[in-house]
Amino acid sequence: MISYNPRGLEPQQVEESRRQHGDNVITPPKDDSAWKLLLEKFRDPIIQILLVAAVLSLAIGFIHRDFTESVGIICAIILATCVGFWFEWDAQRRFRRLNQVNDDIPVKVMRGGSMCEIPRRDVVVGDVVHIESGETVPADGELVEAVSLKINESTLTGEPEVDKTVDEAFFDADATYPSNAVLRGTTVADGYGVLVVTAVGDHTEAGRVTEQSTVQTDEPTPLDRQLTRLSRLIGKVGIALSCTIFCVMLGKAIFVGGLLEQDWLSISQQVLHVFMISVAIIVMAVPEGLPMSITLSLAMSMRRMLKTNNLVRKMHACETMGAVTVICTDKTGTLTQNRMHVQELVRYDTLPDAEFDELIAANSTAFLDAGGHIIGNPTEGALLEWMRTRGSDYETLRGGAKIVDRLTFSTERKYMATIIGSGLSGRRILCVKGAPEIVRAMCAADGQDEAVAVQLLAFQNRAMRTLAVAWAETGETDCLRAVAGGGLHFSGVAAISDPVREDVPAAVQQCLKAGIDVKIVTGDTPATAREIARQIGLWDDACDGEQNHMTGADFAAMSDEELLEHVQSLKIMSRARPLDKQRLVRLLQQCGEVVAVTGDGTNDAPALNFANVGLSMGSGTSVAKDASDITLLDDSFTSIATAVMWGRSLYRNIQRFVLFQLTINFAAIVICFVGAVFGTDMPLTVVQILWVNIIMDTFAAMAMASLPPSPEVMLEKPRPRDEFIITPGMARTILTCGVVIVAVLLGMLFWWTSRQQGELTILQLTLFFSTFVFLQFWNMFNARGFETRHSVFTCLKGCREFFLILLAIAVGQVLIVEWGGEVFRTVPLTGGKWAEVIGLTSLLAFGGELVRAVRRHGGPHN
Repeated sequence: MISYNPRGLEPQQVEESRRQHGDNVITPPKDDSAWKLLLEKFRDPIIQILLVAAVLSLAIGFIHRDFTESVGIICAIILATCVGFWFEWDAQRRFRRLNQVNDDIPVKVMRGGSMCEIPRRDVVVGDVVHIESGETVPADGELVEAVSLKINESTLTGEPEVDKTVDEAFFDADATYPSNAVLRGTTVADGYGVLVVTAVGDHTEAGRVTEQSTVQTDEPTPLDRQLTRLSRLIGKVGIALSCTIFCVMLGKAIFVGGLLEQDWLSISQQVLHVFMISVAIIVMAVPEGLPMSITLSLAMSMRRMLKTNNLVRKMHACETMGAVTVICTDKTGTLTQNRMHVQELVRYDTLPDAEFDELIAANSTAFLDAGGHIIGNPTEGALLEWMRTRGSDYETLRGGAKIVDRLTFSTERKYMATIIGSGLSGRRILCVKGAPEIVRAMCAADGQDEAVAVQLLAFQNRAMRTLAVAWAETGETDCLRAVAGGGLHFSGVAAISDPVREDVPAAVQQCLKAGIDVKIVTGDTPATAREIARQIGLWDDACDGEQNHMTGADFAAMSDEELLEHVQSLKIMSRARPLDKQRLVRLLQQCGEVVAVTGDGTNDAPALNFANVGLSMGSGTSVAKDASDITLLDDSFTSIATAVMWGRSLYRNIQRFVLFQLTINFAAIVICFVGAVFGTDMPLTVVQILWVNIIMDTFAAMAMASLPPSPEVMLEKPRPRDEFIITPGMARTILTCGVVIVAVLLGMLFWWTSRQQGELTILQLTLFFSTFVFLQFWNMFNARGFETRHSVFTCLKGCREFFLILLAIAVGQVLIVEWGGEVFRTVPLTGGKWAEVIGLTSLLAFGGELVRAVRRHGGPHN
């Protein structure tokens, strides 16, 4: 027991304590500045390789006095970074930031022998603080006095009602925190207490939790890892192609063009020309539309996920949800309703219902407000709520009963008693409710011991809290004497629990079918945690055992090396403290898992921060929300499954854009390479190339980003953590479609040049330009069809934007050809020519559809 002076601290002791331990203020997290948010966008590996490409393109531009490509790349960088910055900044503005605790709330403190009220911020270590029902504990402390004291620790442990006592004989050995300890931020649910402050400010449990919820983590997102690998591959391929073309063209100039026979100035100019073409290959190899596609996909998903009650604060969390392999969820407020509810009430006497209701109404200090919310003790409030659902008005019954004497509940007694003058029967009645074993011992023999014992065991096996009600007619005016007289009638037993949300079992099963492990981490008792896990379909007594369940104390006692062997098979951690959950997250990440954490309390904040994705509840604490990446506005576990579906679909859409753009890049590089070797120029003007880039980048990015989420992705297992973004199926499609596009375009050029003398005509160049564009147009269907189980021509639901964008591309190309004239170097085409171009290029899409149909029916898709 801590040393305790009832007089409290003297003024000089207060100042000395403040000097040693500081003020009772938790340091708030520092918000990221706008500049920091913007600069973070440039950490994207594709953006970084684009910056290199922009520098090289500018160098070429200065030599050729043509900055078209440079401007295009720089615009792509600006758009991708600024759009991403704006959506995250906007999300932060929408997001309710961490509420600063009102540190000016008055606190009752004994100082120098006198009771006084001081602001909460002025409480110091050693202060003697008095707390009572409804008040918030101002700092961590040790109790020196407790009368019927119940603390709501749901913000730290998830438990809405914990008995506190200073009598060591009644200490709960399994309690998350000692039975004589109270913690900052918890509230007094009932009773009265006196505590000596042991920690203030950042040194309190709430302060340590808040600190861990704001620590910067360096865990890269799965998408970051994928893009890093892709950028390295693009860089290596670009440099290899560039060196190859440089060597081929230089060798051709030396051995065929007689380069060495010319003067040094001509040699220098030709070598520089060859070098510039080689550098252009590197620039061409970079998919400058990719950052924009990713940003648009993430940004559009952020906005559309808001309609599904997922408020996304950090943009990459949209995609990371699709890679999640483990969800660590708390119990109270996430799986359950965080509201005590009478599940069942079994009667054992013949007292009329109205008089039984009077026993409950009068022997209670709780209330229900106009909205049905409980004011006071949650357990007592649950009984009043049960009465209201039966059409019984507790206020009328309470008002009609005259209170003669009352004995409030205490941890030591484990019962509450009230003597009333009944407004219904006119008799003086002793009303008692409390722990069944205590109340049952007060009752006269009624031959129902076995039936009561069986019923209580059934309730306990379902992890329900039980409360017994008894009564007796009495002539006493003192509760203690009336109870001592015994002979009560055992009236009934109420089974009370925090019920599981209706949508949770189905949502949990959906996640399990999607290959995602679900783990419950709660501060509640082992029995309650197992029962909740059983109700949501996570626990099976026939299959699961001790290896799947661990308490916080056992978890803390084991080393990281020991735990690494067990954490993946763990399903439940009960009696968990805040930092146990955080440690579990880090250990799972060491095992290669991508971890999502759900929570609504301050106790969940460190784990929310360190998880790959933190999901807070809309009704949760501000600390939890600030530490999270996504807030579930409807507090529904179903929204988690929805977020996973969005994340997986988003990653699939990004893959589709990568497939589309790398196919075009492959074709452009091969054509450029062939042109460099055989001395032909690319038959497209700078303005035409700019239009093609707009199609490749902006329109294609918007089209792929607009594709709706697909429920069929939830039938698949999570993608491997280190899977490359370009899958074997994508590589086959890129190579196949790229070769077809190259063959068509080069075939057209060689066919025309072999049949005529001189340069190509404007009509032929217009046909080439239109063919090039419509090959891209139809290739978007191949990209959209990647990894689908349906035909792209039949699955049209939710794809209106996709087809509108395709229509815009087709109409835009026709308008440019028909009215572009000298600016686009085109001449109008006849209806027959348009039919040839559109019809023949469409074979690329229909051929791809045929191949995918064969694969769907004959083996793995794509």
